[in-house]
Amino acid sequence: MEPRDDDDTDDTVGWRRLAPLTLLLAVVALGPKSLRMIPAVAAVGITGQWYYAALAMLLFVALSLGFAWAAWARFRWRVGDDGIVIESGIFDRTHRTIPFDRIQDVSIEQGAIARLLDLAKVGFETGASADKDKSDGGLDAITLSDAEELRATIRAWRSDAVAAVTADHLGAETIAAPDGADPILFAMTPRDVVRAGVFNFSLAALAVAGAAAQWLDDFLPFRMFDPRAWIKLARQSGVDGWITANSWLLGIAAIVSLVLVGVATGIVRTAMTNWNFALSKGPRAFRRVRGLTTRTDVAIPVARIQAAIVATGFLRRRWGWHELRVQSLASDTKDEKDHQLIPFGQLSDIDPVLAVTGLARPRETLNWNWPPVLYQITDSLVIAGLMVMGGLAAIVAGFWQGVVPIIGAGLVLITAALGARKHRWTEDAANLYIWRGWWSPRLTILPFASVQSADLSDGPVLRRFGCAALTLGVPGESRMASHSIDAVAGAQAADLRRRILNARVHAA
Repeated sequence: MEPRDDDDTDDTVGWRRLAPLTLLLAVVALGPKSLRMIPAVAAVGITGQWYYAALAMLLFVALSLGFAWAAWARFRWRVGDDGIVIESGIFDRTHRTIPFDRIQDVSIEQGAIARLLDLAKVGFETGASADKDKSDGGLDAITLSDAEELRATIRAWRSDAVAAVTADHLGAETIAAPDGADPILFAMTPRDVVRAGVFNFSLAALAVAGAAAQWLDDFLPFRMFDPRAWIKLARQSGVDGWITANSWLLGIAAIVSLVLVGVATGIVRTAMTNWNFALSKGPRAFRRVRGLTTRTDVAIPVARIQAAIVATGFLRRRWGWHELRVQSLASDTKDEKDHQLIPFGQLSDIDPVLAVTGLARPRETLNWNWPPVLYQITDSLVIAGLMVMGGLAAIVAGFWQGVVPIIGAGLVLITAALGARKHRWTEDAANLYIWRGWWSPRLTILPFASVQSADLSDGPVLRRFGCAALTLGVPGESRMASHSIDAVAGAQAADLRRRILNARVHAA
């Protein structure tokens, strides 16, 4: 797909439309949309005049397909000399030009139906599209080959532009031709996906299984999940003595069944998201390809990465498995703010990817700082105290169940103390490292240059410890990274804040 030589104002040359098969996607989309008609159809059906309901449904389908065809017919795009031109709108026409020099990279996404039709949705990563809900333009459905050629065209244009600037300063003999294939930094085999799924045990699946068990009990001829029902059935079959003597096996079988459901669900969820996962490095961005039913091919510009998060779990850490995410100016999806670069890998896999971003895990020679544990569990002490008083009051009133909140208070304190003992931080010349969590440990790697604001705060309790809390403002959103330290010694906090803000000024 070569850039067109025609002028953008020419209304007859070089224009292209979305793939005609786009209209089939509109037909598929009618299914979810038609659910909105159910209340109206039910209201008409109560009157007994079903032919009106059928007529309304036919009219809804006809209008929806009519508008889908009109939107397709009125949408066109083309590749100009130095940008993408898109015109859209049925009644109000929108003319949008996206210059190549604003496009960081091109993301390609294929849903299950789109993959069957060999179509792809193309999005343009630009400096103005940090919010995924406010895209800077895109092509909903073009052929996969056109999408790949379009991305290659934009990359070639940007490579030529960079080469021209370099040639002006260094001479043409120093320019290396761009390599057509991006080097693979990390990939997952089907075996890796299954292993990751086992560790991504789904607790939500247990809740769903429990709810399904209750629902099934209402339709089965006997209580399937009631041990007494199985014992009664065993007596009728002549094995009641063995079952009665070993009735505890029923409880174990139920627990094993729930665990298997959770593991199976974790494997399925992981396979749906990370099947054939591959991370490669382009000229300016990471390229991540993954997905089973919905295949996504997205770009993560290196220059927009603000922080890195190395996460693991209580069990995963015992086998050395970790996850690498980065906080960027652009969110990954609506529900997932951080970009996942390595879903399930060893530290030996993570370190080379971090090196590409210019970041690294903290050196072993750095000295860690530990905020006071007693301060960190102050809130938990108050909550646990209230729980103990409530439990004692219940016991005095004659309710033995009062032991439950007392036991709960102990668990609250143990959990808070374990988390507080793991919270620590350290720094080197350019980065701040913050470690949190004991059940799901996370290491945040935060460059000083990414910090836009640094706030110190204290209160009566913090002042008693001679400390202040440090909260750092970083561009972009993250649901995993922690940009705060619960307690830093007063003089040390002021000095750390000053050095962080000075680094930002020098970087600017």
